[in-house]
Amino acid sequence: MSDSKPKVAFYWCSSCGGCEESIVDLGADILKVVAAVDIVYWPVALDFKKKDLEAMPDGSIAVSFINGGIRMSEQEEMAHLLRRKSGLVVAHGACAHLGGIPGLANFWTKSAIFDTVYHKTFSTANPSKAEPLAKSMVDGHELTLPEFWDTVKPLDAVIDVDYYLPGCAPHRDLILNAVTAILEGKLPPKGAVLSPNTSCCDDCDRNETKPEKLTVKEIKRPYEVLLDPKTCFLAQGVICLGPATRGGCGERCIHGNMPCRGCMGPTDQVRDQGAKFLSAFASILEAKDEAEVDRLVDTIVDPAGTFYRFSLPSSILKRKKMEVVR
Repeated sequence: MSDSKPKVAFYWCSSCGGCEESIVDLGADILKVVAAVDIVYWPVALDFKKKDLEAMPDGSIAVSFINGGIRMSEQEEMAHLLRRKSGLVVAHGACAHLGGIPGLANFWTKSAIFDTVYHKTFSTANPSKAEPLAKSMVDGHELTLPEFWDTVKPLDAVIDVDYYLPGCAPHRDLILNAVTAILEGKLPPKGAVLSPNTSCCDDCDRNETKPEKLTVKEIKRPYEVLLDPKTCFLAQGVICLGPATRGGCGERCIHGNMPCRGCMGPTDQVRDQGAKFLSAFASILEAKDEAEVDRLVDTIVDPAGTFYRFSLPSSILKRKKMEVVR
């Protein structure tokens, strides 16, 4: 470990692990990163312990990349610890940035989630009806587990975040550009999303095929139609969140002939990504009366999960209303 190199940390909260993979997916370029920095904490990849982090001087880590939403008490504890030890904190990926797909659990409560997972799934064999307990006694010793909370939160709901790397997972170029900007001291103002402030549609090759007056008469799911690989998805009647989603992702989904899912989040001008898209989408529905509008809307399977797939915890909604929210 060199005292002359900036110290960097990576940590994984509530997410799928794809953001950890995005570091590995830098390929040969990861060698450039390793040569330029000292990785002082990355427990998913190297044998670091919490006590190692606690022993570091406050502010000694140049930057911590934290991915995942905050779902449990341990994750919030580690976020606060990394915040204290770090000069900069980057919310790495859609879940840390917006709450992500785990945040869709905010439509339910902890008790409903536990009831489904531990009692109602077809593969569950739990005759004793056991559920995880935060505290339990075994042979006279108290064992503890992290508290599981009702509400998933984006990272900036629990600690101060300096920058955001959007995407599920962030594009390798965005990661490399962020690391380079940090090392060279050429970062934008605090709070910036480290990706172009343009919509996905602005960069999409299919934009030229969008009709001057775009209308949707029938809503289709991708598996229900043979998708034209060159035509705007909305023009084909397939929901694509590109108009309300930030660009910079490399259009990986679109190049794979699948519509944008919204993982990059909104541009700087938009407060609520789901509401923005709903407003735009409603304006292109071709319907003669309210009954026809209702018929079209009823064909959208899981509208909340479609329009707020990645952004529910950071949206105006945040979660389904509950009497008690942790």
